Amino acid sequence: MARRSRRKHLVPGADAQMSAFKAEVMRREGYVVNPSRPDDVKYEVAKSLGIPLEHGYNGQLSTESAGQIGGQIGGAMVKELVRMAQEKLARQNTEH
Repeated sequence: MARRSRRKHLVPGADAQMSAFKAEVMRREGYVVNPSRPDDVKYEVAKSLGIPLEHGYNGQLSTESAGQIGGQIGGAMVKELVRMAQEKLARQNTEH
């Protein structure tokens, strides 16, 4: 199967902000995150899940294992986005 190209954000130039958001969310989740390399948090997540993710080629990983790593990160980010939206809606309701 051909490797997918890197996903692009809907808003041009949002890469840096999304990386910073990921770093902050994962730091709050208790992971060690290097702010200059937030994508490396996947190795911390993999280690905590007992998944042997290495730098470079990881063709031996099952789809399930890769999904567990990405799901942990993406799930935490989505939960935080929902929390932020709920907080914003609550503020708007109290202002009116």
